[in-house]
Amino acid sequence: MPLDPSFFQPQDAAQLPRYAGLPTFMRLPMLDMAQIAEVDIALLGIPWDAGTTHRAGARHGPREVRNQSALMRKVHHVSRIAPYDLARVADLGDVALPPSGIEIGLAAIEAFYRRVSEAGVRPLSVGGDHLITLPVFRGIARGTALGMVHFDAHSDTNDSYFGGQKYTHGTPFRRAVEEGLLDPKRTVQIGIRGSVYDPADLDFALAAGIRVIPMEEVAARSTEDLLAEARAIVGDAPSYISFDVDCLDPCYAPGTGTPEIGGMTTLQAQHLLRGLQGLNLVGADVVEVSPPFDVGGVTALVGATMAFELLCLLADAHANRGRLPAAAVEGGAA
Repeated sequence: MPLDPSFFQPQDAAQLPRYAGLPTFMRLPMLDMAQIAEVDIALLGIPWDAGTTHRAGARHGPREVRNQSALMRKVHHVSRIAPYDLARVADLGDVALPPSGIEIGLAAIEAFYRRVSEAGVRPLSVGGDHLITLPVFRGIARGTALGMVHFDAHSDTNDSYFGGQKYTHGTPFRRAVEEGLLDPKRTVQIGIRGSVYDPADLDFALAAGIRVIPMEEVAARSTEDLLAEARAIVGDAPSYISFDVDCLDPCYAPGTGTPEIGGMTTLQAQHLLRGLQGLNLVGADVVEVSPPFDVGGVTALVGATMAFELLCLLADAHANRGRLPAAAVEGGAA
């Protein structure tokens, strides 16, 4: 039973079948931004892939993840976290974005997440390509350089593409470090692999102090060992989790823009996420689900399942640390 009768609960699949009703994240109520004060954790879609450099389609990710999230139930089977009993959670819809136009899109996402942050709400976002995390940071990391646990095949710390384009899904975390939004010494990237454009591609990340853990090292170490290092790096200060589905081997997540073979299994990723319970989390995202390249909805199901894992972590953070105070988000970037 909910701890508070005002808490939102998903529609019961025993009463209304999963294939019926309007699709929302986790079958929760759909609210609009005028009602943001009613929630502690906002599930949000960012249907935008203007930062994609090859296979577009991640703009369709939020809608398909909503569909597949009907398969999620109320209680985590391992941690026993019941997120809807710990926090008021609802679907706050999608950021309204044009299909193209980098600067327009970045500004719109930042403005939207500034409202989320000012309300003291923890956002759980579904993209969209990975560039979306930069304007999310601009909206929520004001005055505080965040730590981050980043699951990905790619470091996303390149400088530019196509003769000077600074904003693509391969550059968000370089920009975030440069803008004082992300603390590189409190950032760990897990699962990095694949060929690179130049031997110097990782030089910025390594020189800045980001801990880059390549997939080969992930495979050679125990989950417990990896988690101990990741938790020590981010510490107890405000932090964020960003989960790019291409951290997984393409056999588990074929529907993504830049697949790389030799990645994690879904179970490996779930074990790593679960081991991050207790961090001082202010938000999280799942990105790069690209339904046009998916097979049978499996990647969208991965996105929905990882989003539920992240929701449990955010609900636990809310239960143990409370609602984010407005005072914590005032001021400008560091």
